[in-house]
Amino acid sequence: MGFFSDTPSHPAGGDGQYPNRREVPRFSLIAVAVLREPESDTKISGRISELSRKGCYVDTLIALPEGTNLEVRISRDQGVFESLAKIIYVQSGMGMGLVFVNIANEQLKILDSWLEELSG
Repeated sequence: MGFFSDTPSHPAGGDGQYPNRREVPRFSLIAVAVLREPESDTKISGRISELSRKGCYVDTLIALPEGTNLEVRISRDQGVFESLAKIIYVQSGMGMGLVFVNIANEQLKILDSWLEELSG
């Protein structure tokens, strides 16, 4: 039995640069996301389809390059979560995997409450 055997696979089915790399549980969540690239002030709207304590997957037709630093804002009925993030993989025409960076404590509390709700 492998280290990642009981965690969800990569959104594209396990191939690509980041197959089956899950350090924390990931949950399905439908929420609105607005991504902003601060240097160019580029804004992209998308939909969160997966969320974890370390990052999320955003469904969007427009993708920025891997390694791009972003500001992310996720909105749902239970409030708003904001954090800095970095794009760790891109699936052209489908979406992007983001890792959260330097999450503020009050934002982490919001994220944890959502994850607790989703795991229940």
